[in-house]
Amino acid sequence: MNSDQVIANLEKVAAGFAEQRRERLERRHLERADFDLLAKAGFLATGLAEADGGLWKDVRQSTRPYAEMIRTIAIGDPSVALVAAMHPCVLVLWMAAGEPPAPVAAAWRAQCDWVFGTVKDGAWWGTVTSEPGSGGDIMKTRSVAKPAGEAGQYLLTGEKHFGSGSGISTYMISTAKVEGETFPDMFFMRVGDANWDGSKGIKLAAEWDGHGMSATQSHAFRFTDFPATRSAWAGSLAGSAAAAGPLGGAVFTAVIVAVVEQALAFAREKLSGKAGEMRPYEQVEWVRAENEGWLIRQAYEGMLSTIEAGKGGMLAAARCKATVAELAETCLGRISRVVGGASFSRSSPLGRWAQDVRALGFLRPPWGLAYDQLFAMSWPK
Repeated sequence: MNSDQVIANLEKVAAGFAEQRRERLERRHLERADFDLLAKAGFLATGLAEADGGLWKDVRQSTRPYAEMIRTIAIGDPSVALVAAMHPCVLVLWMAAGEPPAPVAAAWRAQCDWVFGTVKDGAWWGTVTSEPGSGGDIMKTRSVAKPAGEAGQYLLTGEKHFGSGSGISTYMISTAKVEGETFPDMFFMRVGDANWDGSKGIKLAAEWDGHGMSATQSHAFRFTDFPATRSAWAGSLAGSAAAAGPLGGAVFTAVIVAVVEQALAFAREKLSGKAGEMRPYEQVEWVRAENEGWLIRQAYEGMLSTIEAGKGGMLAAARCKATVAELAETCLGRISRVVGGASFSRSSPLGRWAQDVRALGFLRPPWGLAYDQLFAMSWPK
């Protein structure tokens, strides 16, 4: 399948999700069956390069179709879409890494073959990198990895939270400092079939509380000498993250773009036939909400076009994500004020969507780090 075929398949899946909207609004958990449907639609191929039978070409050519896949899923279920977005965001660290130095080239290729082999076998990939007190900066990890004897194998110890897709992802990446080294590096762990009771080195520290993106199972964990495999290209973390950055910003933003579009459509239907009865304040708030929805769509399109042009994509993705996060929050507030008090009911999608859009500002990078990076990028050296 190509990207257009996968998007067409996902449209059918998302339509089915949308029909279950009332039930899904009450969920605080993920259903494996949803991800089986996404896999059947071809979505797992977002984690494979074309040479391996997948969909990935490069950042310029693949970001738009990948973002549209995530936006399509989010029309039916934003939580499922956000978890699904982690899959290509993680695997792009291998797909977009470039050519490694000669001393590690053979090991890197072998690791890539193994990683992509898990995807072909149906594995979902995710991330559990954030740590309490780090401000969202993965380079400030306090987790420690010590050699386990076999080359490339380590035992990881540390506190991690926001493991979106816990229980769905077979493998998750993380970061840690190897004992005696100065800079952190990337590791991956098989967590999908692990017991979370602490008996095997992974303990559930806190379940996701369901406040914003309620059904993502973004649990917190405590790792103690848990088996982890180090990136075969040691020290490539920062460079790989920079190369893959535009994709992450685009797909995270795509989730919220879909939510805003759905909220505006829902409100328009709810208010159908009542336009003539709106008070002046409600009329103004409605126009402002539609203006903000329009600006969100323009920012999204502008970001994707900039990435496709091949210059300034990292800044465009970061700027779009921050801008859409702010606009979406105010837009949903205006919509809710126009629709009225029923918007605050848990049975109303507007109440849930208003919390969901707030999540974008806290996704990597979160507010403080995001604006640090935007300021630095606005003054090129």
